[in-house]
Amino acid sequence: MNIEGIITAMVTPFDENQKVNEQATKDLVNRLIESNVNGLFILGSNGEFHVMTQEEKLSFAKVVIDEVNKRVPVYVGTGGNSTAEVVKMSKEMEKIGADALSVITPFFVSLTEEELYYHYVTIAESVSIPIIVYNIPKNTGINLSVDLMKRLAKVENIIGVKDSSGNIENIKGYIEATKEEEFCVLSGSDSLILKALDAGATGAIAATSNLLTNIDVSIYQHWLKNERQEAEEAQNSIEDFRRVLKLGSIPSVLKKAMELAGIQVGPARFPELEPTEDVTNEIESVVKSYLEKYSKLAK
Repeated sequence: MNIEGIITAMVTPFDENQKVNEQATKDLVNRLIESNVNGLFILGSNGEFHVMTQEEKLSFAKVVIDEVNKRVPVYVGTGGNSTAEVVKMSKEMEKIGADALSVITPFFVSLTEEELYYHYVTIAESVSIPIIVYNIPKNTGINLSVDLMKRLAKVENIIGVKDSSGNIENIKGYIEATKEEEFCVLSGSDSLILKALDAGATGAIAATSNLLTNIDVSIYQHWLKNERQEAEEAQNSIEDFRRVLKLGSIPSVLKKAMELAGIQVGPARFPELEPTEDVTNEIESVVKSYLEKYSKLAK
């Protein structure tokens, strides 16, 4: 399985009662696919996996997988702290038709490299579908080393890594360490999409593409065609949006921006609160400028 292009790190739509909104989920799936994303990555950080029950995750994933209907690959987050629980969830997601799994490193407790290796190999051996390792050290406290990534890349169905370290040198290190294997390195930092592609990454798992879908897709498309200036302009154009995303907890600002752009996904789940009035005004100003400049965002 070759993973390439722009894959949306999709938000999980909730209704006013903070329940999963199935219709809004279907609408978002179709909106993104119609805007030519190369895949959907669900139940990640922006998908609020950390505040959803196991039952909700399975139900939500089934809605997405059924609605996608094989039009693009669906990558499903099953990670957690307990190896046994991740194995159980991974088997369930395989049963309902996930194309591949994303497994975040355990968090809260610092683990040795051998413990991390055991965790990933045990999960990989429990399923037959591909696994993507998810490295996000700012949130987990663990940064997977280049040496460990080299070992993991040799495991048959561990086929890639989403690196959200925000460090291009980290991405380059993974690319170099795994070049002998059939292994895909993906940028999980939207600011590094173009730099990562230049370094040998095969694509990006991008949260900004929930809203700036066509802009993010164009970064990859221009890069493929060697249209350097256009690719750089598209990459630089997302920076103002990335700036406002930092004004609140993930994904409260992203969801508010989508709402202000007319894409109904509801608020983030508690304990996250709606952005303050000042922050909302700032989000609205930035969204309005994008809507004025780009006639199509995620439409």
